[in-house]
Amino acid sequence: SGEQAQQGLASVVWLIAILSINLGILNLLPIPILDGGHLFFFACEGILGRPLGDRSREMAQQIGLVLLVFLMAYATWNDISRLLQ
Repeated sequence: SGEQAQQGLASVVWLIAILSINLGILNLLPIPILDGGHLFFFACEGILGRPLGDRSREMAQQIGLVLLVFLMAYATWNDISRLLQ
């Protein structure tokens, strides 16, 4: 971002736009704790023709949270190991 700032305001705005688009795409992943997970639940309810039970939805949310934490830990570990090489 420092290099982008030296290149001018348009370059910084472009970087922010790319980051926002990436965040939006990641948010639409069908992981239950994210917005894409809610869309997945709506699709399941549409296919089944009935709402999912509260217990099923709660378990899926918990599993999604664990997956997301592991994904963040893996990304952090990857970044740290690259810095130390």
